[in-house]
Amino acid sequence: MKIAIAEDSALLRVGLVELLGGRGHQVVAAAGNAEELFTALETAEPDVVILDNRMPPTHTSEGIRAALTLRATRPEIGVLLLSQYVETRYATQLFAGQPRGTGYLLKDRVADIRAFLDALERIREGETVLDPEVVRQLMGAGNTAGLGSLTPREHDVLELMAQGRTNAGICAELFLSAGAVEKHITSIFSKLDLAPAAGDHRRVLAVLQYLQAASPGVA
Repeated sequence: MKIAIAEDSALLRVGLVELLGGRGHQVVAAAGNAEELFTALETAEPDVVILDNRMPPTHTSEGIRAALTLRATRPEIGVLLLSQYVETRYATQLFAGQPRGTGYLLKDRVADIRAFLDALERIREGETVLDPEVVRQLMGAGNTAGLGSLTPREHDVLELMAQGRTNAGICAELFLSAGAVEKHITSIFSKLDLAPAAGDHRRVLAVLQYLQAASPGVA
């Protein structure tokens, strides 16, 4: 896999380069800020870009705003936010706009290298990957009528859907049968008024309702 990195911490940036290179991946760019990244992307063609959130010059939300730009201009490139912080407003825009091939993980919670590398592969394949803590913060303000009618177990199922889990993954996490998971998902679709429709992916639409509830003013 070809990977580009934008991380202002030289220590972490070099560490990621060595980690990924040692696992057989090719790091095609390693930048210290978003401007350097976009310059590198004029010639580099990564499969996935790893972005820190708070980078120079303001150390606020440069990374996630760069991710929004990438989603709009280079949707074929997967994007992984690897940050210490959750920027709920921008994150909601990011996942509401184009969730495919997008991830958001918290640095302090990446404890398994194999899981991290698996997340990159899943993002390259077009999946959405979210740290459970990111999901909890984005969902924290969810209070619409449909969401409020979900049972605690349905909330659990939808949270795992937002993390990118398959039905089989949800079964394993919650110790439920495949039939029980399907029943919960069908109920979620019904309560969120997501009827079957050609061209709509109800699983993604359900997750987006949950994420957008954290920032109702975002289109």
